[in-house]
Amino acid sequence: MFVTWLIIVVVSAEFLMAAYAKYGLLDSPAYGRFVDRHGWLWLHLAGGVVAIVAGPVQLLARWWWERPALHRRVGYLYFGGVLTASAAAAGLIATTPAPLSIKIGFAGTALAWLTTALLAMIAIHRGRVERHRTWMIRNYAVTLAPVLFRLMLPVAIASGLAPSGALISCLLWASWLLPLVTVEAFRRRERDPLKHDYIPS
Repeated sequence: MFVTWLIIVVVSAEFLMAAYAKYGLLDSPAYGRFVDRHGWLWLHLAGGVVAIVAGPVQLLARWWWERPALHRRVGYLYFGGVLTASAAAAGLIATTPAPLSIKIGFAGTALAWLTTALLAMIAIHRGRVERHRTWMIRNYAVTLAPVLFRLMLPVAIASGLAPSGALISCLLWASWLLPLVTVEAFRRRERDPLKHDYIPS
């Protein structure tokens, strides 16, 4: 578990440095694509960095079990980041000249992000701690969608696929569906009483 957590932290840190450096240069082509939409962009980036950074801290079970009050405060900060980034994403989607398929792909990601966050909040307010934890793991899997998308796009192009709207749309969906499927597979394996142990005859 710790190795997985460490990999997530390292990959996320690299993503943040690359993405924010790209948009931090005000004369860069990437930043120029958001003319008249810079406000939405920076709100989205700000909320996103809060969620990506706060998420791994919240997933340290022993840490939050010993510090419930601090865990709650960081949790509200995390949800604030999710809500801010999602609201800004709606503004970006509504104003982007991108094809409809890409808009739908981004909208699907934002909806999955908000839905899993809402279900996690409902669970903890009802005192369902384990259900809350499960939904938070799912939510953070969706939080990492842009990180995975950034890894998959160059791989897809290097494999010979043209960087088309259809490809980008498919990768947008895959960037959060694949992590969710992986999370569910691990959860089912943990619930398996046999745990795939070898029993000698």
